Amino acid sequence: MTDPTPPVAPPGVASTRDRLLDTAAQLFYEQGVHIGVDALCKAAGVSKRSMYKLFDSKDDLVAASLERIAPGYQAALLPADDDNRSPRERILHVFERLEYLEPVQDFRGCPYVAAAVQLKSPEHPASVIARRQKDGLTSYFQYEAERGGAHDAVQLARQLTLVFDGASVRSVVQAHDLDGLAIATATALLDAAGVEESAPAVTL
Repeated sequence: MTDPTPPVAPPGVASTRDRLLDTAAQLFYEQGVHIGVDALCKAAGVSKRSMYKLFDSKDDLVAASLERIAPGYQAALLPADDDNRSPRERILHVFERLEYLEPVQDFRGCPYVAAAVQLKSPEHPASVIARRQKDGLTSYFQYEAERGGAHDAVQLARQLTLVFDGASVRSVVQAHDLDGLAIATATALLDAAGVEESAPAVTL
């Protein structure tokens, strides 16, 4: 299993910037993006002066931390590019991974949804990063839906993203209670859109 957030490197091993970003990613995910700069710098072993030399503001640090976790988060959810399963299976893989990760003790839903909801402003630099990541997931769903012969791949992709985000939130609110619901809902959408198990993949 790939952890959605990177481990915090011991002091002296990573650069000051890396250590600050890793600590920020972990604390923002665990405690929320409104954690204070003092607490953040203390946890990272970095002075506030050093932080503000590296980042113009805490807002920029939040955005950079979300960018930093993106590769690991994507790897935790998406199948490999050389995965030869059908488009339907590749879509369902995302929801299977979500439900697999859910019981893990430190899983707190999608970090991009969580950050955007807390920040509220769509213009916040971290909200821009969050939106970019969610658009990327939707694009992935659309690409696979088109390969799988969906009647309306654009609409299906938006619906699947809605299910994913809703399931992520429910997992937090209901204390890890998905119990197959995300997979079942995604499966129903794929059935309704005509994405069959044996549908031939179309090279785009």
